[in-house]
Amino acid sequence: MSLLSSMPVATDKNERRRELSAFLRSRRERIQPDEVGFAPGGRRRTPGLRREEVAQLAGVGVTWYTWLEQGRDINVSAQVLEAISRTLRLDRLERNHLYTLAGIALGPGKSDCSALPPSVQKLLDQLSPYPAQVLNSRYDVLAVNDAFCKVILDLTKIPLEERNLLWLTFVSDEWRCAFIDHESIEQHMVAGFRAASAEHLGEPSWRDLTERLLANSPLFAELWQRYDVAAPSNRIKVLDNERIGLMRVEAVTLWVSQAAGMRMTTYTPADDESEAKLHQLVSN
Repeated sequence: MSLLSSMPVATDKNERRRELSAFLRSRRERIQPDEVGFAPGGRRRTPGLRREEVAQLAGVGVTWYTWLEQGRDINVSAQVLEAISRTLRLDRLERNHLYTLAGIALGPGKSDCSALPPSVQKLLDQLSPYPAQVLNSRYDVLAVNDAFCKVILDLTKIPLEERNLLWLTFVSDEWRCAFIDHESIEQHMVAGFRAASAEHLGEPSWRDLTERLLANSPLFAELWQRYDVAAPSNRIKVLDNERIGLMRVEAVTLWVSQAAGMRMTTYTPADDESEAKLHQLVSN
């Protein structure tokens, strides 16, 4: 019994180390030597900085940094991670991602909560004619309103087990993205999923979704290997509806439960013409 109960813990730890190793390597390889004061000449087997150059700039031992990037079981402090973050020029989200993978807490732990209060659906319904949805950090669609079904995607026609935006975007034949800037949206979604997955390494549902996406979508696999991370953002997008044409909407994201990773995204019109089109489309 004790052996079996310990196996998931070991698996999670090993997976976290592998993820940390690949993330550090990807961030190191994107920095050109001349950007940080090293001569660009000389033969380099890989793009970007060498491990010893990262160690020198961060003020840590070469062997220690090599072991860290190799995913070895070594102790790491917040001070050292901070130095590495600065050296690799990580932004805030990338830095948080590094800390999470290294097992260093950035703040209070998150509670485990996945229930969606019934009041949330009432709120979604009141937002019509503005399309709105509630997602969790794995991009499972937990709830939508009628406007979302009419303007973006009719989820009533999608099997419950396929109501995941990543699956719908990269694999399913049921949805052809209504947003014309779909390439940047796809990149941002995968980066957001990468960031969120750091806190769920080893969890069967997260691992299963990732493996199925990698097996079924070459594009997802390509974006996944970039190791980019991102957070939900509010920005203007352009919808192309077959009935009424183009609409400019702003995606406004609000947390329903930040502890559980649940967020509400509402698409509000960015101009009067888009406002009128939304009303026309949803009221019919």
